[in-house]
Amino acid sequence: MSESAPLDPEDKKIITLARSARARGGAAEGAAVRDETGRTYVAGPVALPSLTLTALQTAVAMAVASGAKSLEAAAIVTEATAPADEDRAVVADLGGAPIHLAAPDGTLRSTLTQD
Repeated sequence: MSESAPLDPEDKKIITLARSARARGGAAEGAAVRDETGRTYVAGPVALPSLTLTALQTAVAMAVASGAKSLEAAAIVTEATAPADEDRAVVADLGGAPIHLAAPDGTLRSTLTQD
């Protein structure tokens, strides 16, 4: 994980969207991704008896279901201090975009870049 340069407006936007998903659902985390065409997908976690997904896994699944082939960026808003392994893996499946990890107030904590 590395500290990043100032975020561009589009990355700030997905952090804001992830933060709103967290607040709207009253969930521990919210996530948003931006695909290769600039479309954004926003989600919270899924916790069903037969299906459990993190917020980022849900956002990526929504992107893929809508035809996304790769991601430009991902954001997670959470109290956690690092993305979960399954979150890194699902982003890597679509090309390894940077993952911005933000605190519940939207403050960027770190950016994970996958090489």
